[in-house]
Amino acid sequence: TSNLKRFLTNQSHDETREVMEYDVVIVGAGPSGLSAAIQLKKLQNEKNINDISVCVVEKGAEVGAHIISGNVFETRALDELIPNWKEKKAPIETPVTEDKFLFLTKENSYGFPNFLMPKQLHNDGNFIISLSQLTRWLANEAEELGVEIYPGFSASEVLYNERGDVRGVATRDSGISKNGSKKATFERGIELQAKQTLFAEGAKGSCTEEVMEKFGLMEGSLPQTYGIGLKEVWQVPKENIRPGYVQHTLGWPLQHNLFDKNYGGSFLYHMGPDIILIGFVIGLDYQNPFLNPYKEFQRFKHHPMIEKQLKGGVCLEYGARALNEGGYNSLPKKMAFPGGALIGCAAGTLNVVKIKGTHTGMKSGMLAAEAVFEHLSEDSRDNNTIELDEKFATSWVHSELKEVKNCRQSFHMGLLPGFIYNGLATKLFKGREPWLLKGSGAKDSTSTGLAKLFSPIEYSKPDGVISFELLSNLQKSTVGHEHDQPSHLKIKNGMETVPVDVSLHLHSGPESRFCPAGVYEYENPDDLNKSKLVINAQNCIHCKTCAIKTPEEYIRWTVPEGGGGPNYKQM
Repeated sequence: TSNLKRFLTNQSHDETREVMEYDVVIVGAGPSGLSAAIQLKKLQNEKNINDISVCVVEKGAEVGAHIISGNVFETRALDELIPNWKEKKAPIETPVTEDKFLFLTKENSYGFPNFLMPKQLHNDGNFIISLSQLTRWLANEAEELGVEIYPGFSASEVLYNERGDVRGVATRDSGISKNGSKKATFERGIELQAKQTLFAEGAKGSCTEEVMEKFGLMEGSLPQTYGIGLKEVWQVPKENIRPGYVQHTLGWPLQHNLFDKNYGGSFLYHMGPDIILIGFVIGLDYQNPFLNPYKEFQRFKHHPMIEKQLKGGVCLEYGARALNEGGYNSLPKKMAFPGGALIGCAAGTLNVVKIKGTHTGMKSGMLAAEAVFEHLSEDSRDNNTIELDEKFATSWVHSELKEVKNCRQSFHMGLLPGFIYNGLATKLFKGREPWLLKGSGAKDSTSTGLAKLFSPIEYSKPDGVISFELLSNLQKSTVGHEHDQPSHLKIKNGMETVPVDVSLHLHSGPESRFCPAGVYEYENPDDLNKSKLVINAQNCIHCKTCAIKTPEEYIRWTVPEGGGGPNYKQM
């Protein structure tokens, strides 16, 4: 990061925004963005051409700080990208040895025979990993190839040329106080101009949302649907550990009968030598406004067969993130646009049936890199759009997602019908069915029901050993923001009355429950005349759920000063 830091120290505080030029700028140092960067440099070296300058900007304080995932890792894309990853000592060390899928009742568990499960849920040859650690390793590989990576810099603005093509991004100004005045530490952001810009921000990124709307990328696709994934990392006594054990569940506490339409379930992975990765995912199309995803996760851990695996252990880390669930039917009709492209979870490439998105995200980044390389190698001044969509359509990622194209949507019929449809789709239809299941066909924000139609959910008090109060657990994410800065969580213009008049009055303020970091709360919630929404932006762990699930989507999620947010180590 020395070039950019040296550049910043030479600026005066009030001068106009400076410019740095690259061939390619990548927004987000996750697996898809880093894979794109590595693939570009590999192609440059293989073809022995002049240096292609590649810059990766990352809003986290360090690479991996904002990365959170299960993660049972399929190495297919990595095998293509870095075939000798084992010799290079990638942090991929725990092969899957045992695979179980269970249905839970409150006290018991019932296993599904593996031969009945879709092949997508078989994890032979896969590995249990920490994705935040893998991205740090990928960043080292990229830097060795000459990629410039700048953590701690938030891309806050998309830049366009006179034709309307994307020409890069600008980083956020820093040193601005809550009241908008410039502090002594004020520094202008930097314009990072590029011939091509790849957006690898993950689900619901702020720059991604802008280019999707500007270029109409989702026209003809179903609205993207999301889930919220909550995760903890536990260190447990070694006698509790079966290295390589993989477990997924449906049923209690989220689904109470076979026709329950709540979508979601748990994961629990034993990563040697003494680490358990445990989490809970809930589809954000749930209807009951009183449902609290964090508290559902906490009570899940008290199931007898879960609690015994954690007994005697210590929770080391906690975090959460929104994830794409729409799959093939919610992919953008175009991933590329003049001057750039969407890759990875920014484009929605997660395979929800496999419960995996890292390998598909990495491959999408590699495909984009190939398309960018070809574009830069040609005289393409009249057409500034790379041929990514053609490459994607003939790739194994496209085939893999198409095979399960209606699977997530089928659960809108209920748990049992969805499970039956998934069996037929994965073993018989394999994406060949001529029909399209639309699910709700609407954004997740519209699915929240009226409070008067539901009863509040009783949650037990956490015991402080297996389950925890939210704010005490939040400390394990080591979240931090510069306190004296404008809130990055903004109520959209014209929606100032929505929090109290719609969200609180009609839905009993669901954002005070679905936020996994305690960001949103209401003062005087029982008196609408005195009620006021309070936004504790300093708690935000950048999950983006508020931009998805608030009634009428009244929150616009923007980036805070670079380096803010969680600082995950093993997620």
